[in-house]
Amino acid sequence: MIDSNQLRLHIVRPTIQHLGFWSKEAEELIIGTIAQESAMGKYLVQLGSGPALGICQMEPATHKDIWDNYLRYRQNIVKKLLDFTVDRTEDELIWNLKYSVAMCRIHYLRVPEKIPNDLEGWARYWKRSYNSHLGKGTEEEFIDNYQRYVKA
Repeated sequence: MIDSNQLRLHIVRPTIQHLGFWSKEAEELIIGTIAQESAMGKYLVQLGSGPALGICQMEPATHKDIWDNYLRYRQNIVKKLLDFTVDRTEDELIWNLKYSVAMCRIHYLRVPEKIPNDLEGWARYWKRSYNSHLGKGTEEEFIDNYQRYVKA
């Protein structure tokens, strides 16, 4: 497990600031996503038979979709994202913390609703936008994991 304060200060905040998409709410949502998806970086590949990769547990199909159907039309974002990637492959999500966080933030950029400003709102937003109604995760788990892993 990665210390949440170090992750926040040295990976999450500078990465999303560099992309130009930082806000306190976005930072907390991503920290919460990492707490929920990978137990704050404990797991780099999804447990069981799932395909998700990295501290944000992004699925390869989502990674491909972001590149093919979102970033393809947003070269201004790509120019900044290239500062964090070596080869833009899904495997890089496993070992490149900044790339994993950047792709997570970009995934959330595709959501038209504004990011909420409280824990319950982040849990709802994550469930709808990242985990989906088909995913096994719950809003209650997100809240519990945020409270368990995120240091104030």
